[in-house]
Amino acid sequence: MADPQAPPPVPKIEITTSRMFNSWLADRRASLVLTTYQTGKIFFLGLQANGRLSVFERTLERIMGMHATSGVIHVSTLYQVWRFRNTLSPGETFQGYDAVYVPRESRVTGDVDIHDIVVDADGRVVFTNTLFNCVATLDDDHNFRPLWKPPWISKLAPEDRCHLNGLALRDGIPRYATAVSRSDVNDGWRDRRRDGGVVIDIETNEIVCEGLSMPHSPRWHRETLWLINSGTGFFGRVDLATGAFEPLVFLPGYARGLTFLENWAIVGLSDRRENRTFQELDLEDNLKKRDTLTRCGLLVIDLDSFDAPHWLRFGGIVKELYDVGVLPGVIRPMAVGFKTDEVRRYLSFPDTPP
Repeated sequence: MADPQAPPPVPKIEITTSRMFNSWLADRRASLVLTTYQTGKIFFLGLQANGRLSVFERTLERIMGMHATSGVIHVSTLYQVWRFRNTLSPGETFQGYDAVYVPRESRVTGDVDIHDIVVDADGRVVFTNTLFNCVATLDDDHNFRPLWKPPWISKLAPEDRCHLNGLALRDGIPRYATAVSRSDVNDGWRDRRRDGGVVIDIETNEIVCEGLSMPHSPRWHRETLWLINSGTGFFGRVDLATGAFEPLVFLPGYARGLTFLENWAIVGLSDRRENRTFQELDLEDNLKKRDTLTRCGLLVIDLDSFDAPHWLRFGGIVKELYDVGVLPGVIRPMAVGFKTDEVRRYLSFPDTPP
């Protein structure tokens, strides 16, 4: 009989990988960082000295969008945008980690449902303000400053009309956005999940691709616009000359989050069978055709062959991922969090004479 006074069991996080996943990561001399708003976690995936996977996690409420470099990570949470800075110099270590990301700044945006975040060539943080159907930036005097809205949105209102979610830089400038629909009524996007999705050129206001199903994570890489057509389960690319989406790799999950490492694409997968927003889509039929179910984890795709030889899977309480980032040159990262007094006691300062 269970002891009624015993503390509740600690929820488990289980991780399995393909046989060569760790070797692939080691050969690239990089690590990965993932966000999941379902459990409010940011995960850092690197390698220990013995070659085994290093998994480090911190808790941040409803963490979603992320822009990651080896020096700085920006993330969106329930009502804030956080900036984390790596405090270690090349060659330095701390408790076996070669990067320590410390929170250095928080900007209060309010709960505007930020999805994708980018940092442009001028160092400006730009994000999809999904609640207000616009692309916005941080502002010293206000919660956000609108920069652009789709031409079909008649006014800025906190109504999530078209579910504007994805944002891609091109040559350091915010250039492409994805939306689930062209609806101009409150919550209208839910009625167009199967085929109402579009990619918009922010510079020209033109639709460059349409007929998509819940598109996410547009990214410009090697002179190509890539994205995830999440409602069908395909990773692919957009032909900007014809406006066609070319599906290339089927993804066994509800996919969001896309980044690149050399000639590899890393895609985030979610197990969303319990959420009706993600049901009644072509993804269901495509899964049945392949006799598989949705999973949560990562798929690593070779952009030459479009094979996916490497993968990582989450089990236990983690069912969903939102964004994926790469930390080039970082082997084993960690971050300072807020749940203990660690953030009070981890101190760094420049090595300058008095």
